[in-house]
Amino acid sequence: MSTNKEKYHADFVCSECRQTKYSLNELIYNCKKCHGLLEVKHNLTILKNKSGEEWRNLLDKRLGDLDFPYTSGVWNKRELVLPEINDSEIVSLGEGHSPLLAQPRLAEKLGLESLFIKQCGITHTGSFKDLGMTVLVSQVNRMLKSGKKIKAIACASTGDTSAALSAYCAYVGIPSIVFLPADKISLAQLIQPVSNHSLVLSLDTDFDGCMKIVKQVTKDQNIYLANSMNSLRIEGQKTVAYEIVQQLRWKVPEHIIIPGGNLGNVSALSKGLFEMKELGIIDQIPNIIVAQAEQANPLYRWFEGKLEKVEPITAQKTLASAIQIGNPVSAKKATEALKKTGGRVEQASEEELAEAAALSDSLGMFNCPHTGVALAALKKSIDKQIISKKDKVVVISTAHGLKFSQFKTDYHQGLLKGENKFVNPPISLPNDANKVISLLEGKLFL
Repeated sequence: MSTNKEKYHADFVCSECRQTKYSLNELIYNCKKCHGLLEVKHNLTILKNKSGEEWRNLLDKRLGDLDFPYTSGVWNKRELVLPEINDSEIVSLGEGHSPLLAQPRLAEKLGLESLFIKQCGITHTGSFKDLGMTVLVSQVNRMLKSGKKIKAIACASTGDTSAALSAYCAYVGIPSIVFLPADKISLAQLIQPVSNHSLVLSLDTDFDGCMKIVKQVTKDQNIYLANSMNSLRIEGQKTVAYEIVQQLRWKVPEHIIIPGGNLGNVSALSKGLFEMKELGIIDQIPNIIVAQAEQANPLYRWFEGKLEKVEPITAQKTLASAIQIGNPVSAKKATEALKKTGGRVEQASEEELAEAAALSDSLGMFNCPHTGVALAALKKSIDKQIISKKDKVVVISTAHGLKFSQFKTDYHQGLLKGENKFVNPPISLPNDANKVISLLEGKLFL
């Protein structure tokens, strides 16, 4: 257990009016006064009793710890996440510790000296959503143990959130309900909550429609909301910022590129970075570039149009289905984060995201189409001279490519629009060694 963890404390605080505070044990998602989204606010005065160097040393010491819960890349930062939770209340599936992979060949092709991909899809359910779900389900478990009457946890999802919720709930024995847009997520994503025995409701609408319904359903205090408007999720997801700089030996990259859909991940990344700076763990904030699919780009329209706020749109079908969201719940938090960091927003067409993903795959990756959006945004940012040759860049990959095998198959069968520059279909040959050798000579030795 963490030493002196009883000193640390956190509450829900309204992210807009800043005038109201609620216990983390309360079933609440919006401020009762102004209806703004809540965020988890830590007592930074107490956290600052440790110097930045002491925090770095503590977190480095916990790397590779075999004692529960420090085996988790989220819970080895427990004082900075849910400081008052007990070990027996934590629900963990070994999340975090995802690799930060150097990409020298891709960097060379793009004209960069230093490029990394943070592989958040290498986790229990195959996406970064595990980072937030371990925190939310652990807090619900804590509340249940204290006598709260919660019958189930529910979410609207484009695939990955439902997978994470269903797995963590099944592991601890809490019923889960997921609302999915019919025929708009991959089969690999759909089968995850089905296998984990969630109550799966496939609705004839899009994600935004599912979100409206889950908000209504969770007005019942017996059903707990698990979407990223619940800032407990953000507390887990912010740890990706800690992991990135720790894996870079506490050096901050010049740029971090992250795909954006419902935009909770953007505000989480920003929150983690600013916390580290305030605690003296890092001394500067990187430029954040949010990447959106052209077919679902409300944040990009806000940024390019210099609009006062993000205006909801009807998202069109995109290969990057997990970010096919036209009315992002965390839009206000994301715009504030971008304003604070001087960040930017870029978009990618369907052809651009497919080609970017295929190029990366040809160099050893196997990333989701949403990572393709981020990689396409990387190329555009280089072309616009926003990113220079000597800048260190981290691209956050949000999910594993195995969840989107049909996307990969369609590309290499030449079924997607565009040039399909990196198409590599299997070659059919008869059962004849001479023909095989002849082909190999032509392919390999000429």
